[in-house]
Amino acid sequence: MVAANPLLTMVSETIEVARAARRGDLVARLETVAGKVRDPRRRIVVAGLGNQGKSRFVNALVNLEVCPVADDATTRVTTVLSYGEQPRATVVAAGADGGENTREPLPFEAIPAVTARSPQGRAVLRLELEAPSRLLADGIVMVDTPGLGAHGTTGAAAVLGQVPAADAVLVLTDASTELTETEVDFLRQVRELCPAVAVLVTKIDLYPHWRQVFEANRKHLRANGLELPMLPVSAVLRAHAMRLRDEGLGRESGFGLVFQFLREQVVARDQAALQRAVALDISSAAEHLALALGSELVALRDPERGAAAIRELHSAKAEAEKLHRHTAAWQQTLGDGITDLAGDIDHDLRDRLRDIARTAEDWIDEHDPGRHWDSMDEWLTATVGSAVGDNLVWTGTRAVRLAEKVAGHFTDLGAVDLPEVRDTLDGASRTKACTLADLEPDLGLSHKLLVGVRGSYGGVIMAGMVGTMAGMALINPLSLGAGVLLGGKAFSDDKKARLAKRRADAKLAVRRYLDDIAFHTGKETKDRLHRIHRLLRDHFTAIADRTLRSIDESLRAAQEAANLEAARRTERATELDRRLRVVAQLRHHANTLLGPEPPPTLAPNTLPQLPPAADR
Repeated sequence: MVAANPLLTMVSETIEVARAARRGDLVARLETVAGKVRDPRRRIVVAGLGNQGKSRFVNALVNLEVCPVADDATTRVTTVLSYGEQPRATVVAAGADGGENTREPLPFEAIPAVTARSPQGRAVLRLELEAPSRLLADGIVMVDTPGLGAHGTTGAAAVLGQVPAADAVLVLTDASTELTETEVDFLRQVRELCPAVAVLVTKIDLYPHWRQVFEANRKHLRANGLELPMLPVSAVLRAHAMRLRDEGLGRESGFGLVFQFLREQVVARDQAALQRAVALDISSAAEHLALALGSELVALRDPERGAAAIRELHSAKAEAEKLHRHTAAWQQTLGDGITDLAGDIDHDLRDRLRDIARTAEDWIDEHDPGRHWDSMDEWLTATVGSAVGDNLVWTGTRAVRLAEKVAGHFTDLGAVDLPEVRDTLDGASRTKACTLADLEPDLGLSHKLLVGVRGSYGGVIMAGMVGTMAGMALINPLSLGAGVLLGGKAFSDDKKARLAKRRADAKLAVRRYLDDIAFHTGKETKDRLHRIHRLLRDHFTAIADRTLRSIDESLRAAQEAANLEAARRTERATELDRRLRVVAQLRHHANTLLGPEPPPTLAPNTLPQLPPAADR
């Protein structure tokens, strides 16, 4: 917080100047910025396939046993871990009939029993934990997510909803095997949604060959154009090092690399981004304030120039009013852009799901789905998750382009800042309720024998009757052979019929699953586009409002100055000159903050020098 004090001082000074100028709109905007400076929380999302050691890693990172860890336990709901003086757990569940979310306290010992459904049958959105930890006290918020591709989820889609609002994402993969295609696709999507991403190779204490896996993973990332830092870590060694206060074990655990990544990629980057955002807001506010103060001062000191300034302000006001009207060109561009975006996003999702359906049906036609249904469930979950994730990434890209297109209508006002569209992509996924239905199990051996006997019985009777006409016994070699032949045919026909039924049932199950995904994801997409529309509308409306108000204030001040008595002109000019110097100084400080480039980042796929073991 020490580093943020100068920023807070600058914002406070600007607020005082804006308040003295009776610019409540600027005061409200600057107070929002001041709130971010006072509470710069940083969300770190931990993601990965199931049983990769995510919860154990979170526990080792905060040096507390808060997330349940066991061989048969896995994270079932999103867990948000933040600082609190006393340990506390809260379950946040969806409200009934779309109402407000419910919050229920929970004993810590009951955390392992939390599932995706509350005892009342409502969907559990997240589990919020508070604990006293030095790392959490510094403003870090850890988010432990369910495993990618876990049963009953849409894989990456359920986790990607947490990524847009994250300051960093740590993707964990254990050292037993190389990166899978699902993991690589997820990393590609995360990289588009979050500026700071690292791959952590976990459990290096269990696998002596972890270095070979590490190098293979690095090649996979390079082959897919992903230049991401990779860090080998061991949560077990970290826990032992903290308990024994062993500096050597601390270095071997690799957690020093994690803290270095957080310092350079998250804290330093976030401070630079916050500094730039504060500087832009102060500079913008200073321009609005200087416009009114300068116009009035010119009118006081030079009436002729003041009259010319008033004419220019009248012209500028007319242009600003055009932007402010609901029929303005930027409003139409925004409305048309959102409509086109909604259609394109929906078509893109349905096209992806149709391709998946075709591929699944072709596979079903060539295989017995009853024998490989678990593999189909795993493939379908991963593929659909990747498709929904790509659709989400494309939504973010198109939304940014739309924001830039709308901003083009404000070029007459100078450079305007763009809203943070990425934050609107965040949201709780409803697709976790979608599951692939199970197929009817194949019949047992007794039924298969019954089918064969039923078919052979008819063959024995028919051939035996023919044999009796020739003086042979009812049961004879000919009738037995006919029974075996017809019994085999009956068994074969029944097998083919049941295979055809399983294939039809499998196709129907896949279609229903994809229909459920399209239904729930479509609702999420509409909600997301509504948030984007509201964000862009409110952002650019505020710009137009501030501009119009600044011009109105400038015009009013200049007109009042022209009619001011001569005795008061000097006194008022002195006061305005003093305020303008303060505003100019604020603008100077803001421009100074905008000067430096962002801090150097951790080189991709390299292992930096270890910091001292006493990191946290």
